[in-house]
Amino acid sequence: QECTGCTESLTRSSSPSIETLIFDFYSLDYHHTLQAASGAAAEAARLETVAQGGYLLVVDGSVPLAHDGCCSTIAGHSNLEMLAQSIANAQAVIAVGSCAAFGGLPGAAPNPTGAVSVEQLMDDGRIRRHPLVNLPGCPPLPEAIAATLAHYVTFGRFPALDALHRPTAIYGNTVHDRCPRIGFFYAGKFAKSFDDEGARKGWCLFELGCKGPTTYNACATVKWNDGTSFPIESGHGCIGCSEPDFWDAGGFYKALSQGNWGTAEGIAAAAVAGAAIGTGAAMMSRKRQQSIIQEHGESEGGTLK
Repeated sequence: QECTGCTESLTRSSSPSIETLIFDFYSLDYHHTLQAASGAAAEAARLETVAQGGYLLVVDGSVPLAHDGCCSTIAGHSNLEMLAQSIANAQAVIAVGSCAAFGGLPGAAPNPTGAVSVEQLMDDGRIRRHPLVNLPGCPPLPEAIAATLAHYVTFGRFPALDALHRPTAIYGNTVHDRCPRIGFFYAGKFAKSFDDEGARKGWCLFELGCKGPTTYNACATVKWNDGTSFPIESGHGCIGCSEPDFWDAGGFYKALSQGNWGTAEGIAAAAVAGAAIGTGAAMMSRKRQQSIIQEHGESEGGTLK
């Protein structure tokens, strides 16, 4: 159950490119969007690959369990049946996108199809457990997918992972940590609407619902379209798409209220001591905070609150 957006993202990778991956490093034996074969020929290629073993299995989309899996079928088989068959002789598994990693949009309440993630199927014993890496995002950054594939073919293993099985090189810091608007956050300058003076000056989008402080991803550094931009730089807050259950997190335009993030006191505490978020800590020294405030805040009369 997916929208093909994750594959579309991969096709836009530039380092390495999709052409480099499938022509120089990998034999792409089966992929609904990219394969030349269709119908019986496509399924024959998949079964031959499974029989040979030793492959890397990439899963795109959630797996529906309700109604005996009839909500999504391929070649007459439920997604669960096909996944159980395809994973049998795999070396490792990559769950691409938030749907495959966490259930994503199909798994949002009330989840009528009973959509679950690859990891949940492993935990429940419905499919064999294999080494797993999750690459969440709606969609993931192109380089998150391509770099993980390149790392595996180069070193024969996945890169270092966090507690949610995400590569720390991509998901090791929050979007907030590397946000170009972070100086305005520490200076207490927040846009109140998407078209006010603060928004036009590039002020922080925290009060407009930006989920950057609780979202781990490299959007602010890797960016999209070969490093052109990313949502916050373009004027829209982060929606937290690389985190579990982001569709059910309380609204894309509602300011964070988890812990102290939604209060003036929380913002002040963050400015003084940094912010501990989720299972990791994003710490910024007082000296660094002051330099950011000088650059972005005091130039417009801002003060640390």
